[in-house]
Amino acid sequence: MESEALSERRFDRVITGGRVLDPETGRDEVVDVGITAGTITRIGSIPDVGGGQEIDAAGLVVCPGFVDIHAHGQSVAADWMQAFDGVTTSLELEVGVLPVDGWYRRQEEQGRVLNYGASASWIFARKQVMAGIAPDPRRHPMEMMGEGADNRGGWSTDIAKPRQLAEIRSIVEGGLREGGIGIGIPHGYAPGAGVKEMTELCGIAARTGSPTFTHIPFMSNTDPQSSEEAYIRLIGYAAATGAHMHVCHLNSTSLHDIERCRALLMNAQARGLPITVEAYPYGTGSTVIAAGFFAAPDFTDRTGSGYDSIELIHNRHHMRNRDELLSVREADPAALVAWHFLDPDRNEGHRDLLDLSVLYPGGVIASDAMPWVEPDGSIHRGEEWPLPERLSSHPRSAATFTKFLGDYHRSFGKIGLMEAVAKGTILPCRVIEACLPRMSRKARLQEGCDADVIVFDPVTVAGRASFSDMTAPAVGMRAVLVGGTPVILDGRLDPDARPGRPLRRGALGDG
Repeated sequence: MESEALSERRFDRVITGGRVLDPETGRDEVVDVGITAGTITRIGSIPDVGGGQEIDAAGLVVCPGFVDIHAHGQSVAADWMQAFDGVTTSLELEVGVLPVDGWYRRQEEQGRVLNYGASASWIFARKQVMAGIAPDPRRHPMEMMGEGADNRGGWSTDIAKPRQLAEIRSIVEGGLREGGIGIGIPHGYAPGAGVKEMTELCGIAARTGSPTFTHIPFMSNTDPQSSEEAYIRLIGYAAATGAHMHVCHLNSTSLHDIERCRALLMNAQARGLPITVEAYPYGTGSTVIAAGFFAAPDFTDRTGSGYDSIELIHNRHHMRNRDELLSVREADPAALVAWHFLDPDRNEGHRDLLDLSVLYPGGVIASDAMPWVEPDGSIHRGEEWPLPERLSSHPRSAATFTKFLGDYHRSFGKIGLMEAVAKGTILPCRVIEACLPRMSRKARLQEGCDADVIVFDPVTVAGRASFSDMTAPAVGMRAVLVGGTPVILDGRLDPDARPGRPLRRGALGDG
């Protein structure tokens, strides 16, 4: 009877003979996958029923597409590069956006390759209230991060007055009502915001069931205001308010104190506090040069990094001293920089530190992918494929998940394939699905779930991008389907495909 029913069924696409991995159920077997109308409708033996387009996955891995909960690229060009990295959902949650509704409308008008979404941005609300910088959905979030480098209104360094705090709260709450997936709290860019402001935000998060995506306020190897102190604060917010505190890029914010900070977070989790953690497999961070911690007079002493560790991405120029940094910052505050805080390729101790963050038990892999920029430092908005070699970004924008698989699973042998896949699929999904129930259909390879599916070669999958060849796409992805639509097929990109759909919270409390 089952064969008769299958013979009458027509699939839009069938993936045959692949090793199917589903981290939620632990399924690991060679089996076929049938897809109909953007949904996985059959996992099992599928006879030749005709009418479908077959993807031969013999010798390949078939698994859910990766869910990147920390991706700043947010453009078609960025989506293409992340597709080769196995990403099917790309979310801007650490910084977030404002106005939320306007940003989603803008993405829909432009068309997106990957599924997309964003949080409500606390820092843009702070800039609006304290500095009079109105957020503009037509501008890229990273451009707006560079606005106000002169610290006008004290938005970065000052405590918000009661009236200002009330306005900030109102704007953030409005962003949640408009569909923001939690609250983006990049506290490190406005470290002057005090504990009262943070507890107010965390109170909103707890009351609305919204996760917070946090960049800790301080990054230093030494007290006072060390990374360790910052994590103690974050743990306290979770305990005092009940808010879900998600730690962004544990590797870069802990600097050389990853071991101590990791232990604090694990102890807090063991006591039942709602804390989750992410990292990316690089010892180099990236942000805008306007970030306040670069300009601090004691930057070198507190971070263990010289100014030559700060590199302008668009022209590969390393800063010579603080005066030069301040000059470049004043001229172009939105300029993207790479910060080489660890050297894991040449320093075994640094490799050990990076491993502690990337292999954090139950931790998430997230890229912190940056936009692609032109030689003059402006953000690239074109849709040319292949990406022009003149463009620059951090290599993590092209190779995070594939680098993790290629390095940590295949080359280093430090993690099993199922666990490695889980770190990019079901684990990031669980960070957000409490406030976004639609995620229950994603990051899973099960019947009835969305057909966000990748097919990759476990023998060759790897990241190729480097600081000398930034636009090199990752290798090994044979097929990438978003909602059942191929973005990559037989290893080749379809530059016309725009299957990405918004992931957006509904009314507060109902997801």
